[in-house]
Amino acid sequence: MTATEIATESRIIRTSGRRGRANASGQSAFAEVSSVIKQEGLLRRRYGFYLTVFACWSLALVAAITAMVLIGDSWWQLPIAAVLGIIFTQFAFLAHEAAHRQIFASGKANERVSLVLGNLVVGLSYSWWMNKHSRHHANPNTVGKDPDIEKDTISFLEEDAAASRGLERLITRKQGYLFFPLLLLEGVNLHRHAFVSAFGRGRVAHRPLEIILLLTRFAAYFTFLFVLLPAPIAVVFIAIQMAVFGLYMGASFAPNHKGMPIIARDAKVDFLSRQVLTSRNITGGVFIDNFMGGLNYQVEHHLFPSMPRPALRRTQRLVKAYCLENNVRYTETTLLNSYAIVIEYLNRVGLAAGDPFDCPMVSQYRPRD
Repeated sequence: MTATEIATESRIIRTSGRRGRANASGQSAFAEVSSVIKQEGLLRRRYGFYLTVFACWSLALVAAITAMVLIGDSWWQLPIAAVLGIIFTQFAFLAHEAAHRQIFASGKANERVSLVLGNLVVGLSYSWWMNKHSRHHANPNTVGKDPDIEKDTISFLEEDAAASRGLERLITRKQGYLFFPLLLLEGVNLHRHAFVSAFGRGRVAHRPLEIILLLTRFAAYFTFLFVLLPAPIAVVFIAIQMAVFGLYMGASFAPNHKGMPIIARDAKVDFLSRQVLTSRNITGGVFIDNFMGGLNYQVEHHLFPSMPRPALRRTQRLVKAYCLENNVRYTETTLLNSYAIVIEYLNRVGLAAGDPFDCPMVSQYRPRD
């Protein structure tokens, strides 16, 4: 995809009358698709699938811990640190699915599983994630409403880039190229948000439980490492595990919306257009399905957020056919191409930061063409 196409792709949607809006007959057709999806049982729970996935990654975690104990005082522990980063990300995918009520029919059962997997196993905050992610799903890529496009080192909107100053401005200018290196720190950032949320003043539905689970997780993690390994190896182990976890998490979530159309704050856009036009699917078959934990079916996930992962592939064919019939732009690409789009989009947004070494007085008197 060229820079021109990206500029078109990431345009601002200001009204619901733009291209891709489903008309009345289209909405009726979508209702029919939803009915077909329900009739085919694509929304029913898939307990066997999730039990198998949970068992496999639990065995992988036990195997990694066992290998650490057997290897002992050795720098050969570091490859296991990278493996743990992958394992924790896969558990984060499961926590995300439980939070969306994709696993169990019972809301409380999903909540308990998400709390345990998110807080105790991965070290994330269930309440923080639910608050942030629910707002994102309600208004994806919407200015002032989607927290995922709010500035957090990286600027996703030109007005945020233009407001950057100093070192931040220097980073913003090349933020596309720096995006993936910065993701190496995203694991630390996610854990920081967990503790800020749990111990902060904001409303946390299960604050005591979240605090206990988080403290138990990190106390057990650090105690195990520093008892088993010398301090230098333990510190490097933690750094590698955190870096792989942050990179994997960011690389799985970033392709889904970055570089897609931005919706103006006051725009009135119908549900279907809001979800489909701002989402991007990633192709690649079964490997990508497992690598991204089903997040590669982002369009379908946004339309049917409680749908179990195994049903997304079949649903994708139905939704794509519907979009083609009703002239709704449906976007999908490869994983590597999505990364190229994200990098180019972020660099283009970063240009709004201007030259970090410009002097305002010099700019005032600079000759103009």
